[in-house]
Amino acid sequence: MAKAGATSQALKNKQKADARQVVARNKKARHEYFIDETYEAGLVLTGTEVKSLREGRASLTEAWVEIDRSGEAWLQNATIPVYVAGTWTNHAPTRKRKLLLHADEILRLGQRSREKGHTIVPLELYFIRGRAKVEIALARGKQEWDKRETLRRQQDDREARRAMSDFRKGRRE
Repeated sequence: MAKAGATSQALKNKQKADARQVVARNKKARHEYFIDETYEAGLVLTGTEVKSLREGRASLTEAWVEIDRSGEAWLQNATIPVYVAGTWTNHAPTRKRKLLLHADEILRLGQRSREKGHTIVPLELYFIRGRAKVEIALARGKQEWDKRETLRRQQDDREARRAMSDFRKGRRE
């Protein structure tokens, strides 16, 4: 019997380690852009950047992804504040950081981002199995009326769910 308890604890620990621990989310990106495709990319970070991220400190609101001529993807302008307990080895908060993607993904992203109206934006920065990852998306810019339409649709859906919930509660009583 004790063995089954230990197994379940080990399973719980594994599930906890495999869970996605979100550090930063770019809510503005989903409002400003239509998301066409999403990719998960690894990040090349320094030690103090990882420690700062583990404290849950980062911002993706002004960040974007750039693909250079040598075929490498870079996360630009993502803010990871300096590590408080760091010394002279601390990092620059908004330095460009290399993204780890497959060569064919970089090629596809580079070709698609050169098309009119397309860009590559980061959506989420998170840890999974102890590794820092960033979810990036190939996106098309929204017009002002598109943004209003999206907000109107979200509000209508929210009101419909609320009405259904009220109806169900009224029925139970």
